Amino acid sequence: MSQAHTEPLGKASEHVHPEEQTNTGIPNKKVAMWAFLASDCMFFGTLISTHLIYRKTTGYPDVTHIFDIELTTGSTFILLMSSLFMALAVSAMHKGNLNNARWSLGAVILFGSLFLGAQVYEFHHFVHDLGLTINGSIFGTTFYTLTGTHGIHVLFGIIWLSSWLIYSFFGTMKREHALDIEVAGLYWHFVDIVWIIIFPFVYLIEYV
Repeated sequence: MSQAHTEPLGKASEHVHPEEQTNTGIPNKKVAMWAFLASDCMFFGTLISTHLIYRKTTGYPDVTHIFDIELTTGSTFILLMSSLFMALAVSAMHKGNLNNARWSLGAVILFGSLFLGAQVYEFHHFVHDLGLTINGSIFGTTFYTLTGTHGIHVLFGIIWLSSWLIYSFFGTMKREHALDIEVAGLYWHFVDIVWIIIFPFVYLIEYV
C-alpha cells in the first residue's frame, strides 16, 4: 500500500475519541442510530402486518402468475451479499486500511444499486405489462407501499455510502471515521434484515 493511502488512517489515536466518552459506554451516534432503527422496525412491522391482513380482500389477484420469483430470489441474494461487503468495509476502517474500505464500500453501493434496479424493473413489469397498480386493489396498495418504502431506504443507504466513498478521496478520512462507517453499516444491515422478512412474508407466502 502506498504511503499516500496510509497517511490519513495510519496513526491510531492515543486518546479515546470524544464521541466514545459517554455515560452508557456506547458512542452517541450508535445510540441515536439504534433508537432510529427501533422506531423504523415498528414502522415496517406495521406495513408488513397491514399487507398480511388485507392482501386477500376484494380484488385480490393471483400473483403467482405475476411474481418473477427467480428475479426476486436473485436480487435478495445480491442484497444479502452487500451486507458481507459492508462488514468488510467497517473492519477495514477500524484497521486503517483505506483502500480495502473503498473497494468494499464500492461493492456495497454496486450491489445495492443492482437490487434497486431489479426492483424498478419488477415494478415497471407489474404495472405496464400485468396491470398490477397501486390503486387497482388493496393488495397492490399494501404491496407497493411496503416494498416501495423499503426501496427508498435502500436508495438513501446508497446515497449515504456514496458520500463517504467520495469523501475518502479528499485525503481527510481518518481512523476516527470508522465509527461513522459503522453507524452507516448498522443502517444497511437493518435494511437487509427487513428484506429478509419481506421476501418470505410478501413473495414466498403466495406459493404456500
